[in-house]
Amino acid sequence: MKFITIIKQIKRRLKGSLKIAKEDGMIVEEGVSVLGGVNFGSEPYLITLRKKCRITSDVVFVTHDGGTWAFRNHWEKYKDVIKYGKIEVGEEAFIGTRSIIMPGVRIGNHSVVGAGSVVTKDVPDYTVVAGVPAKVICTTQEYAERSLAGMPDGFNKLEYDTDKKSHLLNIL
Repeated sequence: MKFITIIKQIKRRLKGSLKIAKEDGMIVEEGVSVLGGVNFGSEPYLITLRKKCRITSDVVFVTHDGGTWAFRNHWEKYKDVIKYGKIEVGEEAFIGTRSIIMPGVRIGNHSVVGAGSVVTKDVPDYTVVAGVPAKVICTTQEYAERSLAGMPDGFNKLEYDTDKKSHLLNIL
């Protein structure tokens, strides 16, 4: 019987974590994109992904505080302590590679979480955060302006759309 349980677990992982998380109750609105190896944790039903948000590779969602393990069995009065929190990612928000989203956090609409960040507090709408722990860097509008100013010389949208690889190798 144990062998069959292991096989079922392997099959679930192979089906893809987004599909499994949705089957387990995670709310995923239209247009959400999840790119490679995202870990939705052991309680995906506590996670909501709003319209058109993008989650990039190796992001980890943590919906509980496992640190309670260190004391639950040591002192009687703490034996039943648990700590869980819902996570919500707002509309058209972006979470960068290898970020960690902690329990009870809401990431605002049109916000950006920089790669490698650990988000421990709510992120307001239209805000860019980064770091460990994540801190406010600028507004999304300021980030957009900086990105526009940093566009490479020679960028041509038609060439980019036709042959991205060649175009980027030519202008960078």
